[in-house]
Amino acid sequence: MTKARLVLENGTLFEGVAFGEIGEAQGEVVFNTSHAGYQEILTDPSYKGQIVCMTYPLIGNYGANSRDVESEKVWAAGFVVGELSSAYSNFDAERSLDDYLKSQGVMGISGIDTRRLTRMLRHVGAMRGVISTEPNIAKLIERAQAIPKMNGQDLASLVTRGKTFVVKGDNAAYRVVAFDYGMKQNILRMLVKSGCEATVVPAQTSAEDVLKMNPDGIFLSNGPGDPEAVGYAIETIKLLTNPKKAGREIPTFGICLGHQLLALAFGAQTYKLKFGHHGGNHPVKNLMTNKIEITAQNHGFAVDPKTLPKSLELTHLNLYDGTVEGFRHKKLPIFCAQYHPEAAPGPHDSHYLFDEFVKLMAERK
Repeated sequence: MTKARLVLENGTLFEGVAFGEIGEAQGEVVFNTSHAGYQEILTDPSYKGQIVCMTYPLIGNYGANSRDVESEKVWAAGFVVGELSSAYSNFDAERSLDDYLKSQGVMGISGIDTRRLTRMLRHVGAMRGVISTEPNIAKLIERAQAIPKMNGQDLASLVTRGKTFVVKGDNAAYRVVAFDYGMKQNILRMLVKSGCEATVVPAQTSAEDVLKMNPDGIFLSNGPGDPEAVGYAIETIKLLTNPKKAGREIPTFGICLGHQLLALAFGAQTYKLKFGHHGGNHPVKNLMTNKIEITAQNHGFAVDPKTLPKSLELTHLNLYDGTVEGFRHKKLPIFCAQYHPEAAPGPHDSHYLFDEFVKLMAERK
């Protein structure tokens, strides 16, 4: 057992035991309130540059496998748990969480008071931090304070796939161009299940190249970092959502970062949340139906409702803090959600949004 420390930029020290890759991890420290799904969380590209603290006390009890992943690697910078299970049991398990993180070169720390850490992050806000076996606390504080802040960082360009590829099922009726800003694998599964052939393109793909593909619809994925820093994507979305410049109305669906980029493309503004929304139990009200959806969330920025132009209509509202969770265009076939309707492992309350996307494409095809 190797002693390790988590040090925050404000000088707070947590001492525990290292697991995974022994060394050092740096990033913005956030907490996630999900009870399960730690492997999906770790492999979500939206966690690029972040150390994730799980609020659920026991993590690792069902091990890890090669199927429950949302991308090809672990993107979280580090992992913080209260208690790491020394034993695991699941019919799908292939290895322990400890071994999995070792294979990915990612460091974790266990045995710390995650409740105290979570309360601090809620009170102070997300902070930069370092997990390390380094005994010199003063040096660790300096390193934490030297980590770049999330504001102003274009991380989508660091997590996007480098080439275009196509995913389709047996009954693909609609061709969708899906921008990969850090896309989760289950989004592709849901698009295929909904009857779509998805052509996944890198984040920097131009509007001209997309229009040459003559898609039935456009999908804007989730991703990490500050949406305002992804200027190239905002300009591309402006062109694709303008019928005069695109040549026609193209149904468009955005999730998470895609939702924020759509807002910016139409002239709204975004801002950084105090500690973000990370978890699988967030209640959202659908203002169109008055129904409540339990949702999965993972974002550190939000759309400022006061800046939404008159052409956009608020459709979903977060019941925790009243933040914007979705909007649609009043005339064009464009809508989006801040949360994750494709959520894996769940909840599945919002799968219907993929059906709405298909409906918009069917009406225009």
